[in-house]
Amino acid sequence: MLTYLIRRLAWSVVVLLFASLLTFFVGYKVPADPARMIAGPNASVETVRSISHQLGLDQPFPVQYGRFLGHALQGDLGRSYKTEQRVLPTILERFPYTLALALSGLAFEVLIGASIGLLAAGTRIRAIDGLASTFVLFTLAIPSFWLGIILLYVFGFRFPVLPLGGADAGPISLLLPALTLGLSGAGYYARVGRASLLEVLSEDYIRTARAKGVSPGRIMFKHAFKNALRPLVTMTALDLGVLLGGALIIEQVFGWPGIGTLAWQAVQNIDLPMIMGTVLFSALCIVLANVVVDVIYTLIDPRVAV
Repeated sequence: MLTYLIRRLAWSVVVLLFASLLTFFVGYKVPADPARMIAGPNASVETVRSISHQLGLDQPFPVQYGRFLGHALQGDLGRSYKTEQRVLPTILERFPYTLALALSGLAFEVLIGASIGLLAAGTRIRAIDGLASTFVLFTLAIPSFWLGIILLYVFGFRFPVLPLGGADAGPISLLLPALTLGLSGAGYYARVGRASLLEVLSEDYIRTARAKGVSPGRIMFKHAFKNALRPLVTMTALDLGVLLGGALIIEQVFGWPGIGTLAWQAVQNIDLPMIMGTVLFSALCIVLANVVVDVIYTLIDPRVAV
């Protein structure tokens, strides 16, 4: 187990290094000049060159990337070109908002989607199964930004019972973006939950339990549901890792001050240090989520670590 964990962590480091290298290279090749954006459109050429030299932007790519990597290993992701704030503290300041949105949105996804999928497979009633299939198609077909706008119009403007956006109103501000995020992903959970339960119900040990006269309720709740939840656990852990890196579209629609909004603003401003910081933070969340899933699977089935 320890050897397997060390191997997974080592590969995680490789993934993070590759993500940082690729992102830094793309930022290096972007035709926009960060020094010019900092100095302003009316600044002289000498001023732009001076800023570029101070920031080390006139140095070769290997030198710039090596300097960034050395500072990053010490926990220093640099300063924002736009706001001059330290990148890592700025990301950590936004993280609680992203964490709240990720956890609440994921809760809606799992509760709504998994419940519908498991109910459709467990009851095997054609009408319920048809409604579940319609729900899956509906949530997968509708773009999340459109759904968010509709919910904003209905509950924020037409019937103003919830805030229109931002986080100034406190916890209630989280309800609409979390619900939008949950409904957008609930279809996947419904589809996977239904397929997983149907597969479990066709297993030999389920048929054996039925032949022995075990009650349908006991079979369903003690054996089938527990095994059908394994793929959903995997999806939940991986989705959490992705969402912790920022739900960009949802945050933009609702003006939510999370990491996704921070990343989008950094891209608009060609703010390379902030772009690197948000990308690395997102990659770290996804990598850690994968490691957690692998460890859980290893505890369930030790053969995975072989």
